[in-house]
Amino acid sequence: MTSTIDRFKADLDSLLERGHKLKLAMQRECGRDEFDKAVKSQLKDKAVEFIENLPDFDRTYQRWYTEAQAVIRQLIPERIGDFVRHYEKPKVRKAIDFENYKIEDYLQGLQVTRLGEVLVSKRAAINQFDQQVAILAAAKVRFESSLMDMRQMLQADLFDSELQAAEHLLKFKFVRAAGALAGVVLERHLSQVSATHAVSTGKKHPTIADFNEALKAASVVDVPQWRYIQHLADIRNLCDHARKPDPTVEQIADLLAGVAKVIKTVL
Repeated sequence: MTSTIDRFKADLDSLLERGHKLKLAMQRECGRDEFDKAVKSQLKDKAVEFIENLPDFDRTYQRWYTEAQAVIRQLIPERIGDFVRHYEKPKVRKAIDFENYKIEDYLQGLQVTRLGEVLVSKRAAINQFDQQVAILAAAKVRFESSLMDMRQMLQADLFDSELQAAEHLLKFKFVRAAGALAGVVLERHLSQVSATHAVSTGKKHPTIADFNEALKAASVVDVPQWRYIQHLADIRNLCDHARKPDPTVEQIADLLAGVAKVIKTVL
């Protein structure tokens, strides 16, 4: 089942894609022959289909503007004024020039001429719309960043809970179980760090050692951190295999403290 977040991301991607197509539609309207020639040169046989599928800016912009405005108001409300200013023409304007020509002017077909010479054409609105699309793209970045922060916060809470469970096991002398659980927490944390830094181990089921080596190779962890994590992995291995001697209470206590330290320092 698709989650609400996934649907929102898909809608935002669709809104950005529609924005890019609307910009192309503006460019074509402002220079049809030049635009069509460039498209035919690049797309060859597919050029006609591409051009026919471009939206009609005048008929579809207002819906896009309304939807994009709602997204920006929710994700980056501090930019809503900038977004609107690229659309609305100023209430007081002594003269119309390239800088103050807005999308509203474009929709009204306004152009400025003097003695038969065009001083400001509809092309002036392309930059205004380009800025609106850029603001919407910034909203997507904010959304993805917020999701990452949320995931990391929830993950941190989960790790704290699992480490507390491991401490409880150790308190009642379930030494191997406590160490094994702490090892799982460490492995998950290193997996998250690897994902954050786009580091791959190249293995289908990587271990703590695999993550540690990959993070060291990518300079995410330094040599002292790498050695410390390897030390923690060695203690964890004592818990996962029926080896003698058994891990001591002191070793597992060090493991728990070490995992908590790594979670805070290796990000």
